[in-house]
Amino acid sequence: MSASAVLDPGSFRDPDGRVFRIGEKVFRSVTGSAARNFARAEEAGVMRKLVDRGQLVDFTDVTEQASKVGIEQADVLLSHPQIPFISYPYEWSFSLHKAAALAHLDLHLELLSEDFTLVDATAYNMQFDGTRPVHIDHLSIRPYEDGEIWAAHRQFCMQFLNPLLMWSMLDLQPNHWFRGSLEGIAPEDLAKLVPLRKRLNWTVLTHVIAQATLQNRSVQSTTGSSRYREARLPRSSFEGMLRGLRGAIAKMEVPSHKTVWGEYANNTSYAAPEAATKHDLVKEAVAAIKPGLLYDIGCNTGDYSKSALESGAGKVIGFDFDHGALEIAFKRAQLEQLDLLPLWLDAANPSPSQGWGEAERMGLSKRAKPDALLALAFIHHIAIGRNVPLDMAVDWLVSLAPAGVIEFPHKEDPMVQLLLSQRPDIFPHYHNDTFANLLSQRAQIVKAVDVLPTRTLYWFQRN
Repeated sequence: MSASAVLDPGSFRDPDGRVFRIGEKVFRSVTGSAARNFARAEEAGVMRKLVDRGQLVDFTDVTEQASKVGIEQADVLLSHPQIPFISYPYEWSFSLHKAAALAHLDLHLELLSEDFTLVDATAYNMQFDGTRPVHIDHLSIRPYEDGEIWAAHRQFCMQFLNPLLMWSMLDLQPNHWFRGSLEGIAPEDLAKLVPLRKRLNWTVLTHVIAQATLQNRSVQSTTGSSRYREARLPRSSFEGMLRGLRGAIAKMEVPSHKTVWGEYANNTSYAAPEAATKHDLVKEAVAAIKPGLLYDIGCNTGDYSKSALESGAGKVIGFDFDHGALEIAFKRAQLEQLDLLPLWLDAANPSPSQGWGEAERMGLSKRAKPDALLALAFIHHIAIGRNVPLDMAVDWLVSLAPAGVIEFPHKEDPMVQLLLSQRPDIFPHYHNDTFANLLSQRAQIVKAVDVLPTRTLYWFQRN
């Protein structure tokens, strides 16, 4: 293998299908039984049909280039378009998770109608183009064998159904739990949280309680696994199970209640002229930078993400801690067809590199190189809300992208005073002049604009 071909650190679980990167190009080597299954799906026209419907990421057969790019062991070599940002299910909002689950079930039902099936049900195989989910693992598609059981049922529940049940039924956000257990939320763990009055819900009873009982029994039995392998499931029952899950998930909703910042857009201290000034600088900077990929840190409901897209940004990845705001941003992106992916982020504790070799799931800083960022009404939450020294907060933001716009709310700002209202002021260095000095040491300040007497926007270009 050529030194220029780098194995993706998350692509090791399938020995017959590995993903390599050469610069900005993405290749998948296909060998052994995976090559045979791929050939059958290709001959049946299944792969291209799914791509044309937007359910499967596109591919090109470039097997003749295998020697040239140094991936000679491939029976089949595929080239894929690069996904701008790989997200993980523990970074999804409720609506993103629900969309991914429904798309996965729709894909599986479509495959069964074509006499094919999915060998796994991992949520990590679902990625997003804006808010549209797309499946990325061509090699999890193989011919269906009549009467086979759904071997990935438990995996689907752990990575799709159970997190959604935590949200919709228990009003618990599963992100931290999922991030701490990368395989998902086990039925036997979720079962302990389900109150007695909700255990008779059909979805809970069949996919959580029954699964938890079977799992506990299998641990104590030496014959459970062999019986499982001998089980048969008629196709009609298989499809019925998938459709039942789809119907249950489609009805799920996140409980409606106010969150701290979810109503920020309606309660902001900005009047219309100040908001217009803020939008104008964002538009001016984005039009000059022309970022293909832009991060909106603290995107809230997506107001300024939209301005960035209207001014020439190719794609926006929005990040926010507040799930209420993310739900609004998701619905807005869908309704207005914005190329915006709103993800959950605890900026003081962003997703780390973890999994096998501490590299299987890459940390936030390793997954993409945005051309610009917006960090509006954000830095005070880190510097004061989370006690991160101002110089370290500036370092982090400037390290993420080479250019962008950062808003600095002064200490006198009402939103800063709200953060300080229930704690002592231990932030003597939190001042606008200090921030401007710190930023100028790390980047050129292209333009600074006061949008309020207590708020200043800084357009920076990294040195």
